[in-house]
Amino acid sequence: MNKTINTMYFSPTGTTEKIVSGLAEKISEKIDREIAIKNIDFTLPGVRNETVSFAGEDVVIIGVPVYAGRVPNVLLKYLNSITGNGALAIPVVVYGNRNYDDALIELKDILELNGFTVIAGGAFIGEHSFSKILAQNRPDEKDMAIVSDFANQIYTKITTQDNMQTVAVKGNRPYRKYYMPKNEQGIAVDIRKVSPKTNDNCIDCKLCVNVCPMGSIDDEDVSKLNGICIKCGACVKKCPTQAKYYDDQDYLRHKHELEVGFADRREPELFI
Repeated sequence: MNKTINTMYFSPTGTTEKIVSGLAEKISEKIDREIAIKNIDFTLPGVRNETVSFAGEDVVIIGVPVYAGRVPNVLLKYLNSITGNGALAIPVVVYGNRNYDDALIELKDILELNGFTVIAGGAFIGEHSFSKILAQNRPDEKDMAIVSDFANQIYTKITTQDNMQTVAVKGNRPYRKYYMPKNEQGIAVDIRKVSPKTNDNCIDCKLCVNVCPMGSIDDEDVSKLNGICIKCGACVKKCPTQAKYYDDQDYLRHKHELEVGFADRREPELFI
């Protein structure tokens, strides 16, 4: 198979990276020659300023987390700038055990409009960005076994079909509106402006500054934000002293509601 395997992902807490990288590694293992996987991690803002273009001999596995049932809107400008030129694409979305709603079909549509041929797609589960108990430690061994099997199916499709057809995935057009939590009165609440707080555990190591995908945490005073917070969980989950936290009541109520209402294990959904 004369194809180049490429990975692209936005993965603040590492769950999407694990799925996308796992798929690429398993596909490359099936190829009878040594092959280097080309990778673009566009989690940090500087990378999203770079132009990306592929060619017909490329296979691109591209993954994003699901935010409010959709592709994160802060990524749309970047995603729409990627040029496919006939490359084969496998879109992957990773959600926190609630639902992926229309994220997968939205990502598929973006790729096709950019000149990719979408031959497969998958929705996987990762530990929720808000929580340490909802879909805890996922993707786990069972998930990665499914990743391995999916990679085998993708490899078989690439090597046995000459005329690649686009794959159908689950979702609605027009896309559903972004999912919004509700308060105790059943009224929708907007948590977009909620931002993390910093407690006295902070040792000023600047790790939060370096992992923020929006570049929003102030380098001089890490308790301040100079931009938006997308509630990705990177600063909270990666802080070595547990110094970052949220105290907004609407946010905490929504977090608890998710942890209670969506505790049952959900399984990946594959389309090929």
